[in-house]
Amino acid sequence: MTSRTVYLDHAATTPMVPAAVEAMTARMGQVGNPSSLHASGRHARRVVEESRETIAQAIGCRPGEVVFTSGGTEADNLAVKGVFWARRDADPRRTRVLTTAIEHHAVLDAVEWLGEHEGAEVELLPVDSHGVLDLDALRASVERDPASVALVSVMWANNEVGTLQPVEEVVAAVAPHGIPVHTDAVQAVGQVPVDFARTGVDALTLTGHKVGGPYGVGTLVVRRELGVTPIVHGGGQERDIRSGTLDVPAIAGFAAAVELAVKNQAEHAARVAALRDDLVRRVVEQVPDAHLHGGSIEGEGTHRLPGNAHLGFPGCEGDSLLMLLDARGIECSTGSACSAGVPQPSHVLLAMGCDEESARHSLRFTLGHTSTVADVDAVVEAIAPVVERARAARA
Repeated sequence: MTSRTVYLDHAATTPMVPAAVEAMTARMGQVGNPSSLHASGRHARRVVEESRETIAQAIGCRPGEVVFTSGGTEADNLAVKGVFWARRDADPRRTRVLTTAIEHHAVLDAVEWLGEHEGAEVELLPVDSHGVLDLDALRASVERDPASVALVSVMWANNEVGTLQPVEEVVAAVAPHGIPVHTDAVQAVGQVPVDFARTGVDALTLTGHKVGGPYGVGTLVVRRELGVTPIVHGGGQERDIRSGTLDVPAIAGFAAAVELAVKNQAEHAARVAALRDDLVRRVVEQVPDAHLHGGSIEGEGTHRLPGNAHLGFPGCEGDSLLMLLDARGIECSTGSACSAGVPQPSHVLLAMGCDEESARHSLRFTLGHTSTVADVDAVVEAIAPVVERARAARA
């Protein structure tokens, strides 16, 4: 990353923090498979178990509930597929999977696969114009036939617009029926308070590279009482839920990053929220018809991530804005997914009630631990001429 680069895509990945780099590199030269019984193996196992304890303490769970994976996508798939299979095997009536229409594709594609290949009945629950789950729709769906619901999966915070979901209310709505709840908390940990036990969820997804840790490592935190059918078979590591030789250096770096992110959460949130609020205010001054998607940034207890600014620019294509900003050394993302090189309208914005054109004209600026006032200044300086060029290109 050069001094001229303004990096505002922390929701995609955030730079590793020095503590994680130090913890990881300190162990990269050490030999030892944590499944081996000799001294080197036992030393590696100790690193893994100490890391497990660190993560458990940070997010309010028991160490034995931390199941290491290769990251968020694997953990989401393990939760959705593994819990569905285990619950259906225990009772063949349990074929329904309830989730929201704004989930990350790691969840949406997994439940779609279950529908196509495993006979699951998938129900995508609606959200309001801010991207918040309709709890009445959830309750109605569950109460229609609670015995048929295998699981509910509702993300803690949306990766595009930053909206926080009422996870505790979801748990309260389904707990009387004994229905397990999974939440993808990849975007939430280190940004807002996350407590696994207090919330009452049964499974939670977390990944390293969103909290300042390394790529390729994450966890599915899952209650020991919840049955999970493995999707990877082999040596039976990680409670027979996820086989495979554990990446000891990455796990050490992951634990260091989680510990630091949770410790600094309140201070970090206040700092990046102030930067975010300044960015939104000044961008709207430069481009008066620009508008914010997701929850309001005004007042106390706002229901969005502190570092998320998801802005719409009417008359523009998000991809054009992205590339014009990139040419100026400003890196952000669009509000749309791209498949086979063909831009698609954001499924999140469509679910929030935007039309297709509105679902294409957005940019997501996400701030993180390296973000500065100078980064915000650079965006404000560039945004008006960039929008003007993007609009001219469509004319």
